Amino acid sequence: MRIVIIDDDKLVALSLKTILESTGKVEILAIGNSGEEAIELYREYRPEVMLMDIRMNGMSGLEAGEKILSTDSEAKILYLTTFSDDEYIVRAINLGAKGYILKQDYEGIAPALEAVVRGQSVFGKKVIDRIPALLGTGKDFDYARYGLSEKEAELIELIAQGMNNKEISAEIYLSEGTVRNYISELLEKLELRDRTQLAVYYYTHRG
Repeated sequence: MRIVIIDDDKLVALSLKTILESTGKVEILAIGNSGEEAIELYREYRPEVMLMDIRMNGMSGLEAGEKILSTDSEAKILYLTTFSDDEYIVRAINLGAKGYILKQDYEGIAPALEAVVRGQSVFGKKVIDRIPALLGTGKDFDYARYGLSEKEAELIELIAQGMNNKEISAEIYLSEGTVRNYISELLEKLELRDRTQLAVYYYTHRG
């Protein structure tokens, strides 16, 4: 996995580099210490995942992520922070980040990166537990209320499991084109922007 690390604490950034490279699965392309550097390094390296802190001097990680995604909607940004601040969580989800996990969970960082590379959305347990309240939703969700079919409900679940369109196509015996159409319709019906929000929606609405 080709990763760029952004953290204004240089010691933390170097520690992350050491931890991740020790897995033998991660190549750290570069380390940056600000939001401004994040934008420059993404443009230069086009990493598979940007592993980025949120609170930094000057431009925040959220602001940098928004600018990166405005130029490349396929960018994969995983926020790694010590702050489980409600506003940050909501902003990260809304801007299209692929994940938001806490730095305290060092053992979960490498698996989270692998999941994001596979197309899955990753939110730490403490974050996931708070999302329903933050988004103003409850556990009981009536798919029929939004006119969703059984097939569409199944599709949401597969997306939440991190499957890409090709894998979903093979799983439910539909062409990739049909899968893409289903996803577009789902996003429109549920007033969501992308697959990340769809995955979060699944986890926060299942009974």
